[in-house]
Amino acid sequence: MDVSVVISLIGILVSLGLLVILIMRGVNIYVVAILCSIIVALTGGINLYDGLKENYMGGFVGFFKSNFLIFLTGTIMGKAYEVTNGAKSIAKMIVDKFGPSMALISIPLACGIISYGGVSVFVASFAVFPIALEVFKQANYPRRFIPAALTFGCSTWAMVAPGAPQIHNAIPAAALGTDLMAGAINGFVSSAFILILGSIILIKTVNKARLEGENFVAKPMDVFHDNATYPSGWLAVIPLILTILLINIKIGGSTLVPLEFGVFLGSVAVIILLNKYQDNHKILFNLGEACKQSVVSISNTCAVVGFGAVVKATIAFPVVIDAMISIPGSPLVGVAIGTTVIAGICGSASGGLGIAAPLLGPAYLALGVPAAAIHRVMSISSAALDSLPHNGYIVTVTNGLCNESHKDAYGLIFWLTVVVPAIGSVVAVILFSMFPALP
Repeated sequence: MDVSVVISLIGILVSLGLLVILIMRGVNIYVVAILCSIIVALTGGINLYDGLKENYMGGFVGFFKSNFLIFLTGTIMGKAYEVTNGAKSIAKMIVDKFGPSMALISIPLACGIISYGGVSVFVASFAVFPIALEVFKQANYPRRFIPAALTFGCSTWAMVAPGAPQIHNAIPAAALGTDLMAGAINGFVSSAFILILGSIILIKTVNKARLEGENFVAKPMDVFHDNATYPSGWLAVIPLILTILLINIKIGGSTLVPLEFGVFLGSVAVIILLNKYQDNHKILFNLGEACKQSVVSISNTCAVVGFGAVVKATIAFPVVIDAMISIPGSPLVGVAIGTTVIAGICGSASGGLGIAAPLLGPAYLALGVPAAAIHRVMSISSAALDSLPHNGYIVTVTNGLCNESHKDAYGLIFWLTVVVPAIGSVVAVILFSMFPALP
């Protein structure tokens, strides 16, 4: 192997390691991404100015252009459900329907249903947390397991299931030319497997802790009485159903409306149906807040995607692709490993997909791997190593929302949001290898 290629490979590995370390230490994502991009450019045979001006900013702006409306409309829908208490009403309805005997499972189910309809995982978690607090108190479940129940419901099976209007489904669709229902049958089976296996682990872990004498212990900041007026849960779920139907039903080979427009129409439906339940009626103010949140959210992902664009331009990148393609067994093994490793390094499923889909997707398409299989395996695989301790969503929910420490809460989070989705991606690879022609 040429010396310059070796140096480029070393630069990529060093920058990836630095990326993980600095992100875990809380260094600003823009600083980290640009610093690591400089290392990759200097060692990868790329002119530094061109690497930053053309490659980095090309990847940054390209991702922004392709996905901003998805981030924006998703954030608007989340904001609409937040200010109308619509998300809370759906969660409360699901918990009430399942009753005390299934209370533990009702929390991740509530999170999952809300997330599957297009509401962001952050909004879903914040909406369901007060209800989870009540459920865990009444059932005397140890409080430290609430973050695991929330993150399992929001960031695994529902986030990557076929048809979901989440960015983790949209990015592979845009890169591969597929639709949101790509690999539907195998995808739904894999998502159901993740839900069932994770639910079993959740139940067994919590019950084991109770048998060992752990009980619910409230924290000083806990509030158990919510005086807000909630809309009907059935009324609140209508916009979610409308959104899923609009973006997935096809007539003449085309969906009724594009993804972004479908989610926006769902947001409008939330405001129309639940308007009187708003905690404030400042529609333009709330819309402005959603716009600001969406810009911050997508820009964080763009920062990492720009780094991936610099890696793609290095002289060692073809060697990396060849190594991935040469992994023994089904080509989908390489798709799964590559996607989940990149997502883990980025500490973000969307960031990992933003790099993996345009980099790895074309290489595996050239091998004749069905686009639908690549799409679904990438989507499911992105939900595994992305949930390592430095993941922003995990930190926000565990420490910020639930006021639990990683020491107390992360053990079960790891099993439910890393191990279980990783096993689910193995199931997906097996299914798509055995039944590649299924719709």
